[in-house]
Amino acid sequence: MQRTRTCIAAALSVALAAFSGAAAAQKVEWKFSTWGKQRAFTKGIEVLADKVAKGSGGNFTIRIGYAETFSKDRENLDGLKLKAIDAAHFCNFYHPGKNPAFMVFSLPFLPLGDWDVSVKARNQLFRHPALVADMNNWDAMAYASTLLPQYEFLGKGKPPATLADWKGKRVRAGGGLGDAMEVLGAIKTTTTATEVYTAMERGTMDAASFPFTYAQVAYKIHEVSDWYTTNMSPGTAECPIVFSKSSWAKLPAQYQKLVTDAKAEVDRAQVEAYVEIDKKNLPMLNAKLKPVTYSAAQLEEFQRVAGKPVWDKWVEENKARFNGQELIDTIFRIAKAGGK
Repeated sequence: MQRTRTCIAAALSVALAAFSGAAAAQKVEWKFSTWGKQRAFTKGIEVLADKVAKGSGGNFTIRIGYAETFSKDRENLDGLKLKAIDAAHFCNFYHPGKNPAFMVFSLPFLPLGDWDVSVKARNQLFRHPALVADMNNWDAMAYASTLLPQYEFLGKGKPPATLADWKGKRVRAGGGLGDAMEVLGAIKTTTTATEVYTAMERGTMDAASFPFTYAQVAYKIHEVSDWYTTNMSPGTAECPIVFSKSSWAKLPAQYQKLVTDAKAEVDRAQVEAYVEIDKKNLPMLNAKLKPVTYSAAQLEEFQRVAGKPVWDKWVEENKARFNGQELIDTIFRIAKAGGK
């Protein structure tokens, strides 16, 4: 009798182990939509895809659709809502009306230049009810920031040696940065990154702002430019990694844990990718283009004219939807603490 009970217990253990193994081996493939090619900007999602594939023994994979394979760049939030894709990048300034609270990251002259501050501020604000609500409208949830560096301009023709030289220039600048450039008399556009090269080449655009230096070179804007700004640092943007909430809810718990556990490494790898590409790009830009460097007095004037007034306008325009001043104050509080 004892031997029988032992055999039954052993058989049950084997069956349970087999069932558990089958559950652990559940095959899941996510479609991730992005634009352009593999570059520093895509390092975070590439690291995540590698981590989950290895951690699941190849059973959970994230297929990255570069060059808008799965969805147009301006339509990625729509694709998530329609369940056509499982995850994506999107840029806040492509469609401010779809993500009004996320536009805080595109306000000019916010203290997001320090990497530690940038990581903490973005991660913390992603959890703010206003930004969560933005994503809920698209059945989406923000996972990680692409931690875009401060923007600088590349352009053709006469370099803007003074702030007055920006008057009349046709510039690619989105969000609050675009508003700041309009204060200087520039004509703004929110042309997508993949369209800028052609616009610059044909002369329908005079200058374009991109995260310094990775995006400027990734999109080859330096090939059709004569000059670049070195220290304007007028602002940045937010183009996060977001997941479909529906896809996330269906994901087995062990795969959710893989994703959650990878978050710190994703952030770290993203920063390192930008730092490394700068080492290669800066010498090349200096050799090819004329650098435009502004004095402290010029920068102070620019910030006075086009900084806080743009913030105040944004806060007022959105006061019925959320407390924009609270979002701005959070960034300054984290910056004051050095990102700690």
